[in-house]
Amino acid sequence: MGEAERVADAPARTSRRGLTVGLLLSVGAVAFEAMAVATAMPAAAADLGDLDLYAWTFSAFMLASTFATVAAGRFSDRFGPKPPMVVGFAVFAVGLVVSALAPTMPVLLAGRFIQGLGGGTMNLTVMVLVARVFDERERALVITGFSAAWMVPSFVGPPVAAWLTTALSWHWVFWSVLPLMAIGGGLMAGPLRRVHLPPHHGAGSAPRLLLWAALAAAGAGALQLAGQRIDVWSLLWLALGAGLLWWALPPLLPAGFRPAGRGLDAVLGVRALSAGAFAGGQAFLPLMLVQAEHLPLDWAGSVLIVGSVGWMAGAWLQSRPWLRLRRDRIILAGTLSTTAGLLLVAASGWLPGRLLMAAVAGWLFGGLGMGLALSSTSLAVMQLSEPVAIGRNTSSLQVSEALGNSIGAGLAGTLFVLGLTSGNSALGFGGALTAMALLAATSVATSVRIGPVENHSTTR
Repeated sequence: MGEAERVADAPARTSRRGLTVGLLLSVGAVAFEAMAVATAMPAAAADLGDLDLYAWTFSAFMLASTFATVAAGRFSDRFGPKPPMVVGFAVFAVGLVVSALAPTMPVLLAGRFIQGLGGGTMNLTVMVLVARVFDERERALVITGFSAAWMVPSFVGPPVAAWLTTALSWHWVFWSVLPLMAIGGGLMAGPLRRVHLPPHHGAGSAPRLLLWAALAAAGAGALQLAGQRIDVWSLLWLALGAGLLWWALPPLLPAGFRPAGRGLDAVLGVRALSAGAFAGGQAFLPLMLVQAEHLPLDWAGSVLIVGSVGWMAGAWLQSRPWLRLRRDRIILAGTLSTTAGLLLVAASGWLPGRLLMAAVAGWLFGGLGMGLALSSTSLAVMQLSEPVAIGRNTSSLQVSEALGNSIGAGLAGTLFVLGLTSGNSALGFGGALTAMALLAATSVATSVRIGPVENHSTTR
């Protein structure tokens, strides 16, 4: 934000503390839902059946999020970030209600899709608010605060979800999030009204961008459908998905984007690959611990807590002024840690009952890497973007993450279904997790191409 805009937005400065508290609580509510659902999904799958649709409960959220982040980014540029933030908040709450009432797996998938529309909108507008309200040195601390808002639910979410599922039912995991959303929204409403954030003009054609976003999400979904069964229809779904992504993605990414490019292009690639690898691992780790390692649901959820501790440690570390590493080097360190962690988790998938502690240690390193890399890629995009393009480029970053998450979970789901149909659980879990480790390894190579990016945390 320039000096002129900062002076003009004096009311925003006085409201930043209240706005920050409200945003942190709202992020915490979404984080609680994410961690709780990851813990409760094995029980939901056992209750509703249709285990072959398990991966879609995560992909439905991510595919909808792909569309929502584009819409929110463009509307944030045109009208300011406040209107899409309010809409995303309401839509996410509706998705929670649908999921809580779901009597079948298809209805649960619909609820998760609605949640993705709201969650993707909220995630995007939160980052735009950070970029518009805080200066470069403050952003790292605020994003660390968001990571802390994820850490507390990461401790509380899995055991609470396990208790709710055992004592009541998995449906109550979704109901329990609504009070948290109400409290966070109430605390955020006043400060958000007082912050003056005029729109940036010059955004692209919204209707066409929304069409491209919908087609990109459909393309990612078609790729996942292609992996559900191996026959001639799979080839058709594969061709359709690849074609849609090839045609629809360029308008959603920064102008001149090249997959093998440097700078901002490489940052987006790292975000897609590393987030997709971790999301695919997180989707199937609790199921593996319950079905292959025969752990109780609360113990399986505790392993997710270990990863959250690592994530928070990484997010805290990347903001320290004594960490004299460039921002791109921090991203590289994060991708290396995530890759090493997923390799350990994959090894436990191939040898169930023998390497449980390797899975625990691996998830710790995986979370550490994500804390380093995701916080730093968000900051790198802000530093590499002109003020007028922050909404668009932040949207592109979120689109990259959402597509990476969807493709990662879809790829893991494909390999899991292959193992399921062959009756080989080791192949299902080991193959899926190995693929995620290889995806993370690709993010390491991509991070090398980013090039020098200054670390403003060291100049405080």
